[in-house]
Amino acid sequence: MISRVWGIVIVAVSAGGMLIGGCASSPEEGYSLAPSYDASIRTVSVPMFTNSTFAPGLEVSLTEAIIKEITRSTPWAVDQSGGDTTLSGSVTRSDLRNLSNSPETGFVQEMGVQLTVDFSWKDNRTGKTLVSRRNFTVMETFVPERRSGERLELGQSAAVDRLARDIVTELRSSW
Repeated sequence: MISRVWGIVIVAVSAGGMLIGGCASSPEEGYSLAPSYDASIRTVSVPMFTNSTFAPGLEVSLTEAIIKEITRSTPWAVDQSGGDTTLSGSVTRSDLRNLSNSPETGFVQEMGVQLTVDFSWKDNRTGKTLVSRRNFTVMETFVPERRSGERLELGQSAAVDRLARDIVTELRSSW
């Protein structure tokens, strides 16, 4: 019984050693235990995005969602008085797409809210642009059909949340 327990322990330790040995020190070389965010950055400033669409309030919702996402999923703190870096941008398009119609009535069953932004992430210490994207687009769906009655705001909110997640994910690509 004791030898069996030791056998299991030896197998577990060996497997753990192979797992760690298989990890690379650089994320570009394979598996890594290194953080996926730049450790030299501690704070991010996120000024209010601008909005050049006819959909009011998207800039406020998006800025708030990005701040929440940075706080939730990164080691960085948001510092509006001037951080190590600044993430700024503009909502450039807000479109509705008809995705499906009812075969009986021909009315819209499912629609997509498509949001497009331009954004840039700049290092305030060096003046270097870390990430810059133009025409960065996401689309989320909602069902305005009479039975479910989802409102446009539900689709916009889902698109804003997804856009915030995707933008913060893009910040990883800077290093």
